[in-house]
Amino acid sequence: MIAIERLADVFVDVADTLVADFDLIEFLHSVAAHATEISGGAAAGLMLTDEDGRLHHMGASSGDARLLELFQLQNAEGPCLDCCRTGQPVISTDLADSVDAWPVFVPRALAAGVHAVHAFPMRLREKVIGGLNVFGQQSGSLSSDQVRVVQALADVATIALIQEQAISRAEMVTEQLQSALNSRIVVEQAKGAVARTFGITVEEAFALLRNHARASRIRLTDLAHTVVTSPDGPSILRRSPSD
Repeated sequence: MIAIERLADVFVDVADTLVADFDLIEFLHSVAAHATEISGGAAAGLMLTDEDGRLHHMGASSGDARLLELFQLQNAEGPCLDCCRTGQPVISTDLADSVDAWPVFVPRALAAGVHAVHAFPMRLREKVIGGLNVFGQQSGSLSSDQVRVVQALADVATIALIQEQAISRAEMVTEQLQSALNSRIVVEQAKGAVARTFGITVEEAFALLRNHARASRIRLTDLAHTVVTSPDGPSILRRSPSD
């Protein structure tokens, strides 16, 4: 468990994003990164449902977590999907013992060095809108304190999706989620363009985009849109934010 002082910093950082017109994509990636730190896991990711009830990967603390979530979605199998479907936590402290439950997912996860999964539901009243998933390199369970704090992060992320004043009815959450899905597509396009231009990995490209957006005090999605549509393309990232 991280020190109480650092834990306080984490929730202050989360609270600072809960303002009008906050950047949802950046927020979800930050939640995944914080969940990884708090749990001591290898990585974490988030899945959300769209207006048709279909699950989508929305954020992750690493490329490996992103691939594992996409693999579950592609094969319609895995602990994260079970969590989102039932609205209950799904925990496998030793994935090798769960091959009967997830015969396709388990071998892929083990090959990626993942040996434990803790999936936490994101609920709005009785409606499940997604899941926060922690992947561990070692077999074993999170402590009760870690479980409570990661679930609290999942709850905060859920609140963040509905906190804008314009969202006054629960059914309007789907519109916010659809907007987030559209934003994610632009961010993925920008990551690919930056990676190709600078000859770096996609993860390094995403870090470059996030750092530039924060230093420039602009939304990550707005920067991604500029990178994708501007004649200068990714080269705008060579400029300092004050230029």
